[in-house]
Amino acid sequence: MKICVLVKEVPDAAVEKRLDPSTGRMDRSGEKNLNPYDTHAIEAAMQIREGGAAEVDEIVAVTMGPESAVRALHKAVSLGADRSVHLCDGVLAGSDVAATGYALAQALRRESPDLVLLGQQSDDGECYTIGAVVAEHLGMPSLTQVIKMDVEADALRCERQAEYGYDTVQVKLPAVISVGDAINEPRYPSLKAIMGAKKKPLDALSASDAQIDSNKVGGEHSAAQWVAAKPPPAKAAGEIIEDEDTGETVEKIIAWLDERKLI
Repeated sequence: MKICVLVKEVPDAAVEKRLDPSTGRMDRSGEKNLNPYDTHAIEAAMQIREGGAAEVDEIVAVTMGPESAVRALHKAVSLGADRSVHLCDGVLAGSDVAATGYALAQALRRESPDLVLLGQQSDDGECYTIGAVVAEHLGMPSLTQVIKMDVEADALRCERQAEYGYDTVQVKLPAVISVGDAINEPRYPSLKAIMGAKKKPLDALSASDAQIDSNKVGGEHSAAQWVAAKPPPAKAAGEIIEDEDTGETVEKIIAWLDERKLI
């Protein structure tokens, strides 16, 4: 079995997210990390390998992004991937979800995976839909919010979160599975794995290498177009009540709540 794990470089969670007013794209000039949700997908791939129910020949981390995204791939390799694929080309810049899903699907075709895993969402766009878009282009079944997977011959038995509880679904391979963050607790990479990550094979692809139609990708050719954006309204500073006299403090809090008809 070959498992491909889609990963993404995202702005550090501690950094304030900003839009470039001239392009409408996210400003990615600050500190960046591997999308934390994708670490659950890598861990899921490792657990399939270590579980023994299926022989996993290779785990491949795949990303689409600028040159800096190679660091996210190194992190993915340090967490267990055997090698990585970096789809990087200027014509891809500004692609919306539909265009990104198409481009990633083209890169995955070269790998012919038996299973594609990814996190339930990205920490920046939070669109939740990229797995379904990739699956549509590859002609594979897709499941989202999966929190448990068991390998059964040429199929997976998955438990997924739903609005009303949980679904248990059997899906035939090959398939695209978006895992929820409740599926596992990602491991920490060892120092040896971190040091050796840069030595693992990394295949750099251009759009032409992946046979991507340039008229279907990039900001200009995306269906979703940015029109305008504005920051949310500033919030008024909260009221701080010092606990010098407990009785007086309680009275102030009750009065504050009563004034707003919260009690």
